[in-house]
Amino acid sequence: MRQIEAMAVDRPGAGFRPHHYESGPLGPDEVDVQVTHAGVCHSDIGMIDDEYGISRYPVVAGHESVGVVVGLGSAVDSSQLRLGDRVGVGPIAGSCMRCVWCRSGRTQLCASRDDTVMRGDRGGFASHVRASSWQHVYRIPDEITSAEAAPLLCAGSTVFAPLLRHGVRPVDRVAVVGIGGLGHLAIQFMSRWGCHVTAVSGSAGKEEAALALGASAFLNSRDEGALGWVRGTFDLILSTVSADLPWDQYVDALRPGGTLSIVGLPAAAISVSPMSLLPQAKVVAGGVPGSIEDNRAMLDFAARHGVRPVVEIHSAGDADRALRSVREGTARYRAVIEM
Repeated sequence: MRQIEAMAVDRPGAGFRPHHYESGPLGPDEVDVQVTHAGVCHSDIGMIDDEYGISRYPVVAGHESVGVVVGLGSAVDSSQLRLGDRVGVGPIAGSCMRCVWCRSGRTQLCASRDDTVMRGDRGGFASHVRASSWQHVYRIPDEITSAEAAPLLCAGSTVFAPLLRHGVRPVDRVAVVGIGGLGHLAIQFMSRWGCHVTAVSGSAGKEEAALALGASAFLNSRDEGALGWVRGTFDLILSTVSADLPWDQYVDALRPGGTLSIVGLPAAAISVSPMSLLPQAKVVAGGVPGSIEDNRAMLDFAARHGVRPVVEIHSAGDADRALRSVREGTARYRAVIEM
């Protein structure tokens, strides 16, 4: 048991204040991590500002935590984790490891999964964060700094998992909609994977950045008829934006059997005409962060192929500024707090 020093928020739109709580005894499968770096994700803002209607204040958010192992439960496999290891705890801090989803390797679908940010008052914006299942604690490769690793745990996992989930091949043509916190990583992963990547944005000013990240082509979605130019082009379209899009036009841009994977969170219902999907067996799929093995593969791939988030690093004393940059959408591209 230890005293945890956390950064809490008391109401929607507010800034951080100091908050303390007792961690409680360490369970047999649990791991305590002393946090050195914490990424700020839009899902954190969703909990802090009660966008989902489930927040109970005070809220301690944070689900992209990197730090050092300082506590191990009695059942933790010592060949996998040791005291002093540099590790990450992401959006899923545990799962039951007994259900059909966990036993088949799809831990991200476990009905009892421990969603770090959804705990409400025990997230990663704190001196320590606890993982309820040691298998969900990831060693960070030496090639990746702790500030870079933090956003990979959520944003990186979210955009890398569709490559595995949908069987994307190096010869495929893919499109990434949005060049932001998720999209700038998706472009890097997909281009290093070997794909021809088209970056899609409504901002013409992002073309240079998209090409520098590894995109092969750029499409300004605000140009008249732009989506019609790419009809039947892509094997996979990854939508990373929190916006309501002309979904039928994006489905039309898929090749037969292609997949529209949605990892951003639109505000309204997603509506697609049956005739856009059925005749050519196209797929519209939701996206969640990857499984345990997906995440290990993602970190290894990022280390070997130079995939790195572009981060703005803030001190703990400047954490409110990091919060504002994500709230206002001005972070380029991920905000990280040095704890």
